[in-house]
Amino acid sequence: MPSDEPQYDYIVVGAGSAGCVLANRLTEDGKTRVLLLEFGGSDRSIYIQMPAALAYPMNTKRWNWHYESEPEPHLNNRQLHCPRGKGLGGSSSINGLVYVRGNPLDFERWEEEGARGWGYAQVLPYFKRSETRKEGGNAYRGGDGPLSTTYGTLDNPLHQAWQDAAVEAGYELTEDYNGFRQEGFGRMDMTVRDGERCSSAKAYLYDAVKRPNLTVIQHALATRIVFEGTRAVGIEYEHGGRRHVARAGREVILSGGPINSVQLLKLSGIGPAAELAEHGIAVLADRPGVGANLQDHLEFYFQMACTQPITLFGKANLLGKAMVGAEWLLRRTGPGATNHFESCGFIRSRAGIKYPDIQYHFFPMAINYDGSSLATEHGFQAHVGPMRSKSRGTVTLRSADPHDKPVIRFNYMSHPDDWAEMRACVRLTREIFQQPAFAPYRGREIQPGADCVTDEAIDAFIANNVESALHPSCTCRIGRTDDPMAVVDPELRVIGVEGLRIVDSSVMPSVTTGNLNAPSIMIGEKGADHIMGRPMLPPSNEPYFVHPDWETRQR
Repeated sequence: MPSDEPQYDYIVVGAGSAGCVLANRLTEDGKTRVLLLEFGGSDRSIYIQMPAALAYPMNTKRWNWHYESEPEPHLNNRQLHCPRGKGLGGSSSINGLVYVRGNPLDFERWEEEGARGWGYAQVLPYFKRSETRKEGGNAYRGGDGPLSTTYGTLDNPLHQAWQDAAVEAGYELTEDYNGFRQEGFGRMDMTVRDGERCSSAKAYLYDAVKRPNLTVIQHALATRIVFEGTRAVGIEYEHGGRRHVARAGREVILSGGPINSVQLLKLSGIGPAAELAEHGIAVLADRPGVGANLQDHLEFYFQMACTQPITLFGKANLLGKAMVGAEWLLRRTGPGATNHFESCGFIRSRAGIKYPDIQYHFFPMAINYDGSSLATEHGFQAHVGPMRSKSRGTVTLRSADPHDKPVIRFNYMSHPDDWAEMRACVRLTREIFQQPAFAPYRGREIQPGADCVTDEAIDAFIANNVESALHPSCTCRIGRTDDPMAVVDPELRVIGVEGLRIVDSSVMPSVTTGNLNAPSIMIGEKGADHIMGRPMLPPSNEPYFVHPDWETRQR
């Protein structure tokens, strides 16, 4: 095959949460030659590095692919925003900086779904390897890994009110939802180091780029996987207005995420045969699971007016922002050094649910997550949504042109159980906000509104107001090699071809209970050992919490 590029051992497509991990781990020996291709550019901007400025990169085309769903039939045909990171660090450079590993039973479920070797005992050591927790490591947490995690200061009294109200409502606290016990209310972890965002680029790539055996090319659009027979041998990509072909002696690895990895597979002839034929693409491997099984989390903002001027609204004016920015620029401290999601909760929606299926992010201001609607008064809110929707969507090609955005159909709220869970979210959250702990601060219910009480009213509110929590996943899921809907085997090798793996959140068999940055980084860590043929880290035998009365009690 002719090539105008040097030959590499591995080519990694996508410098996101998992791709940066691979770039580091595969080049540690100083000999293995790796090419990392990234369509976006640098992440060296104060808007990315300042945690409190998270809404800015999320809404900037420089750092966001700006995908949108097709009109969602169960949400009044609304098109929902689906941001994906574009640039070094990928989505970890534009996300909310929240660090949630997921519930141990998520990974037990993965094993049941065909992801052999991905149970909690096997993945916990990789979570630990990836992390340096500011408070130090222990049996569950890492103390010397590349990714920095920390807690906020919890200076705002509303965070304490949130936790106190939860206890008054009959829930329990958890010291560490990423440790023994996820269920409960407590402090929220964030990926911040010394007051700055700790993306996967900062954690893994900044040091690795100094190695002579790692080449990083930015502003490179991968357009096709190059095959010889059924073996992946390289990547065709566009850079600087020219077409290039780079060759991989060992493997090609896709880390573009749940949208882009699917598109590149299909453009290269791997996917449902009928869909490929429709776009005139020769079928190399008929894999109907490519682009199927799309999952996400939905959430809404339960907003309350605040009767005291203690919320972030007081800093939302020009002077306030200037003061916050100045302190952060000078010292990397103050309100600019946190994402303000400093407290949280994980609960079960009803008795008979074995582990939490509702997540809360508490925020001391009433505003949209992406900053798209400005706050108009002092308020506070809980972002709340179900964790295990039964709805499934698809990612399909719009055309055979790699420049065309793919078609994203989440099919949100298409299962009746999703509606029951959303109604529980409204009623259980309202109960928490009505507890005595909030009495000194509680004004009117801004949203959904005190008159939103019947099933019909709640359903109408959800259809009009629910948003993506920005956790698309599961479109190239791990499974048994004889499972026609599986895309990769438990070692992340694409089934039906050779020399090709996928290492990103698309390989999840089912979405985890929480935000996806932490498990995506774990997938990168474990995937690197599979790729290099190293022994897996010894499994952990640490126990984990399941409520003893889960079958009969909701709390």
